[in-house]
Amino acid sequence: MRYYLVVIDSFGIGADSVCGEYGDCGSNTALSASRAIEGEKWRFLVRMGLGNSCKTLGVELEGCEEVDNPIANYAVLEKRGGGKDTQTGHWELAGMNLDFTLTIFPPEYPSFPEELVKRLEKETGRKVIGNKSVSGTKIIKELGKEHMETGSIICYTSADSVFQIAAHEEVVPLEELYDICEKARRICDDYKVGRVIARPFVGNEKDGFVRTKNRKDYSIELPNKTLMEDKLHSLDVSVVAVGKIWDIFDGKGIDVNYPDKGNEACLDRVEKIARTRTDKKEFVFVNLVDTDMLYGHRRDPLGYCNEVERVSRRLEEIFYLLDDGDMLCLTADHGCDPGFKGTDHTREYVPFLECSKRENKGEYLGLVNGFDFAIKRAIKYFG
Repeated sequence: MRYYLVVIDSFGIGADSVCGEYGDCGSNTALSASRAIEGEKWRFLVRMGLGNSCKTLGVELEGCEEVDNPIANYAVLEKRGGGKDTQTGHWELAGMNLDFTLTIFPPEYPSFPEELVKRLEKETGRKVIGNKSVSGTKIIKELGKEHMETGSIICYTSADSVFQIAAHEEVVPLEELYDICEKARRICDDYKVGRVIARPFVGNEKDGFVRTKNRKDYSIELPNKTLMEDKLHSLDVSVVAVGKIWDIFDGKGIDVNYPDKGNEACLDRVEKIARTRTDKKEFVFVNLVDTDMLYGHRRDPLGYCNEVERVSRRLEEIFYLLDDGDMLCLTADHGCDPGFKGTDHTREYVPFLECSKRENKGEYLGLVNGFDFAIKRAIKYFG
């Protein structure tokens, strides 16, 4: 008996009611991606009712229109809390109330407080360069050579509550980078920073620098319990994390962890889980990061569209492996419109699509305030 909650990272479906507070009015991640390739696309998501959920917002996805009989229950979710990032998005999906505001650093140099930088330099023995809000691929191109010549660590932020540390794997070995990030995490606790992120890269100035999949996230200690801890565990449900879910929740409320890197590896893992029969009740929580990391932030609509196509095909294959009573739920945590200005996340509604092989006729569940609707559906399923 399993409930699969699959998060297509950043797959928003249109600017929400508070988009003006974030400068994101007019953004629509799914729409921008759908326009990158003409013709029909995302077949399984179409069957689930992605086009139907978008149509309730007055949006018609190109090549992914509404269908008469979607196989999934469908809804539109609006974020209740502040922010537009992975961390607060997932926290709200898991039913955790955030009773304080995470710190977002100013974009211009210097972004970080002088005291924070000095403490980090003293504890690590390495100088800090960067110190501004910028795309991760851009800053390693800009400062990669200096980093390799001096050994200074590249520290930068974004529109989210993050302190990111980039270092070449041949200059700062992974274990040292992770140790630096652990020190930075303790320092950043004093500033209520949501995540410290290790951003290792390889390459050279001539051929270009490329980030590796050895990224690691260090979350601030969760301020409250999630419904995974309070409700799912009380129902004797085992929580299985796939991808970066463990990092987002600092392991809290998670019983089994598969820290696979990249969408293909994560979907391979979900397929293996689906092929394994069990008498236990399991909540399988999956993050598919590539849409956001590789295509959203890099403003690549074509890449984004193709990645959603791959996800759609794999989910269809996985769907037919599920037991009849298992539930497959698809949603997102925020937007990152590849056709929008800048390189940061966008404040958007997200889809909610929930289906099983046993029930093949979906219904519209409404425009819902709060991403926690997703885990509440899981609790209802197990209860």
